[in-house]
Amino acid sequence: MIGTMTGERELRSTFDQAAEIYQSARPRYPNSLYEDLIDLAGLRPDAELLEVGCGPGKATVDLAQRGFKIIALEPGPHLADQARRNLAGQHSVEVITTTFEEWQPQTQDAFDLVYSATAWHWVDPAVRWAKAFSALKPDGCLAVFNANHGFPKGYDPIFDDFQQVYRAIGEGDLDRWPPPPPREDSELPEGDYEGADQFTALAVRRYVWSQQYTADSYIALLNTFSGHIAMGQAKRDQLYAGIRKLIAARPDGTLTRHWASTLTIYRRRLATAVDPSRAEGHPR
Repeated sequence: MIGTMTGERELRSTFDQAAEIYQSARPRYPNSLYEDLIDLAGLRPDAELLEVGCGPGKATVDLAQRGFKIIALEPGPHLADQARRNLAGQHSVEVITTTFEEWQPQTQDAFDLVYSATAWHWVDPAVRWAKAFSALKPDGCLAVFNANHGFPKGYDPIFDDFQQVYRAIGEGDLDRWPPPPPREDSELPEGDYEGADQFTALAVRRYVWSQQYTADSYIALLNTFSGHIAMGQAKRDQLYAGIRKLIAARPDGTLTRHWASTLTIYRRRLATAVDPSRAEGHPR
């Protein structure tokens, strides 16, 4: 619903401002996603994992509780501190305050899995694939997954009303409303995807689930989105007042938001000589 306000790369740092509420406001990924990830990537109990952009540990906690050894990278200092608190007692996890681009591994080919939960798109495309390749063991996997607003058939109609509030403040995405429903197919990426020289796409799985929100919990959720964080205070106040009014008009004072997540798993290819312009993730 948020229009283009600043460049995507400039928004990456805004999440650190939401460090205290991010863990509680954002939804958990479905257990079935983790089960599929472990099964499809062939992870053993002693597997070593590298997480790119752990935030406050939203996915880290669930995987750490399954016993994996994890190095989790997070560029935001406040988010990294929150992750350490949320992972207290999980002695198999190390949180490092750094970007994936700047991180220097102690050894190459060390990890069974590199994964990124709703953070991969923030990483420099000229770095991410080649660096993930070098961090993985020869038979290692890369897993990328996310959590986006889903609009399945029968989605809560209050979001149509919300769109009018966004339009009133100049933030309506008029060309893509309503958004398309979540895809139900599990097609693998075509062979020309970024990183195809270094990775083979193994599997795609999609998940849709719903969560109920009060006005307060929904506003807290919005305050973890980069576009809302970057929005001017006056505009944000107007937006939230309109949203609260619409939710308050409902008999139970709640709304249902659907979430859609796509898990894509890639297998590291055997090391071969490749065209450097492709290996470095340059646009085709």
